[in-house]
Amino acid sequence: MSSRSQAYDQAGQQRSYDQPVPIALTRDVSSRFGECELTHLARVPIDIDLARLQHRRYEEALQDAGLSVEHLAAGPEMPDSVFVEDIAVVFDELAIVTRPGAASRRAETSAVAAALACHRSIHTIQAPGTVDGGDVLVAGRRVFVGRSTRTNDAAVAQARQMLSPFGYTVCAVDVTGCLHLKSAVTALADNLLLANPAWIDRAAFVGFELVEVDPLEPMAANALRLDDRVIYPTAFPRSAERIARRGLRLELIDPSELAKAEGGVTCWSLIIR
Repeated sequence: MSSRSQAYDQAGQQRSYDQPVPIALTRDVSSRFGECELTHLARVPIDIDLARLQHRRYEEALQDAGLSVEHLAAGPEMPDSVFVEDIAVVFDELAIVTRPGAASRRAETSAVAAALACHRSIHTIQAPGTVDGGDVLVAGRRVFVGRSTRTNDAAVAQARQMLSPFGYTVCAVDVTGCLHLKSAVTALADNLLLANPAWIDRAAFVGFELVEVDPLEPMAANALRLDDRVIYPTAFPRSAERIARRGLRLELIDPSELAKAEGGVTCWSLIIR
């Protein structure tokens, strides 16, 4: 997919050229979203209409950042399907379709795989491997896969076999205190990570600079890095200030209703560059 873009040369003259438009693959908030899988949070009522409104605002933020949104439907049999990140991990060279750790989510994979097949060659995790995309952090050519209640060593081994021919280094790390690795650490740049230091083993991230979340905001380590900005929740103003001090542009959104299902801002899209 491409689009006509405008730029200016050194003399200030406008010139046009075609460049690929990045895509954000998203999925509906199910009518049974309130029945989602939960691990660390207590179940509370979810306002489905408000969750859908917040999701639309999220998609609008992606569009404002220059992405083209491709939106998949989701039926009532898929209460967790808005968390499309868990179903695949997209690289420049290929896409890995996961085998989710929660058996209730495995019906989500076919539609996502079909959508991604238009953009990437598809590789799939096979039994006995299980992995959620929320446990996979890509920082440059390094790929960290969190061992969690949803992701096991068999999946790590399969991911390593798929990715090593393309020059990626795959490292398994333990997840503690939260559902997924990317609840504890996400990338702000190839060498800059946002992290809750209580939930990660620093030794696994040697060579990276860390921005630590504010201690009063332990859930604040999930941020969505885009080309020219970072999408981030309004719920964590202290940590947002720490990110802004690094010179990064923040796009703040309110995902409070979606967060009741243990979701963060990386969870609701798959970015295809």
